[in-house]
Amino acid sequence: NQVRTGLARMERVVRERMTTQDVEAITPQTLINIRPVVASIKEFFGTSQLSQFMDQNNPLSGLTHKRRLSALGPGGLSRERAGFEVRDVHPSHYGRMCPIETPEGPNIGLIGSLASYGRVNAFGFIETPYRKVVDGQVTDDVDYITADEEDRFVIAQANATLSDELRFTEPRVLVRRRGGEVDYVPGTDVDYMDVSPRQMVSVATAMIPFLEHDDANRALMGANMMRQAVPLIKSEAPLVGTGMEYRCATDAGDVLKAEKDGVVQEVSADYITVTNDDGTYTTYRIAKFMRSNQGTSVNQ
Repeated sequence: NQVRTGLARMERVVRERMTTQDVEAITPQTLINIRPVVASIKEFFGTSQLSQFMDQNNPLSGLTHKRRLSALGPGGLSRERAGFEVRDVHPSHYGRMCPIETPEGPNIGLIGSLASYGRVNAFGFIETPYRKVVDGQVTDDVDYITADEEDRFVIAQANATLSDELRFTEPRVLVRRRGGEVDYVPGTDVDYMDVSPRQMVSVATAMIPFLEHDDANRALMGANMMRQAVPLIKSEAPLVGTGMEYRCATDAGDVLKAEKDGVVQEVSADYITVTNDDGTYTTYRIAKFMRSNQGTSVNQ
């Protein structure tokens, strides 16, 4: 949108110059001035409410900040005008926005977090994946579905018990219908099934062990406070985890991973050189005790 605004301004300038200049002497250089485009992009990154200084307190806080969804900013709501209905959890949030992770203060419900498997499609709508069910048989085909499409289907939860043939073992299956209604139906009436129990929550929330036994308010505080943990100089693995820690660490980009298979040739304090199986060499630079935006230690 910022680029469109800049191009519209540039178009206006070009049209004005075309009317005043001699047709014989016109060149693209004399007509086009890119300053409006550059100015609008710089204005967005410099002054927009949605252009923020990245939270780098720890790897999780950086990842969460990149996955944040906001109803504020230009073209959005204001804190004062937003009522209870806008802030509340809605059935369409399922698998798209986390119902747990949101700030506690005046921004509650206006700033959210993208769910673990959610993705934004080409039209700007959030989709979530479901496993297709055909005549009571759960397949490995995965369809990404938007909230309005989801209303047409009957969807079983991820922890519904399945036989070795991937059929529902219970005669009646707990499902979600239109508008978040819950019902029990025969397995043959099910259209889709959740891909994972952590589908409805964000990355930070999915890292809380035994989340299902926690009160929602306390889980919210836990998910938010995980982002405030200061990284240790000598880091330790958690004694109890959920299996989300590995993905979080690698996807945050704070862990070095080899791009190709190979053998480590040289290791120093600043870099690692790998001889790849295809005969090429790759050198990876290591961040040792670098300062993050928040003044914490970034150490690989």
